[in-house]
Amino acid sequence: HTGSEAWVDSMGPPEGPLGIREAWRPWMVNAQVAGYVKSYADTRSVTDKGTLSFATVKGAGHTVPEYKPEEALHMFRSFINDRLL
Repeated sequence: HTGSEAWVDSMGPPEGPLGIREAWRPWMVNAQVAGYVKSYADTRSVTDKGTLSFATVKGAGHTVPEYKPEEALHMFRSFINDRLL
């Protein structure tokens, strides 16, 4: 995930509008750490709209729904309902 994280980080100032909204923190499913998430926000926006989250899922590899279905569903529901992990 480090290459993807570096790519997202490269969109921050001075090159782009994304600033870190929230540093790495764990996200939970059933009181267990499911992975870690880092949130970004459009520094040009005065609202919380336009946020981007970069999330990892512990032990999932590239096929999260196959190996971590509960965590995948939690992430999907958070996205659909416009909630942060």
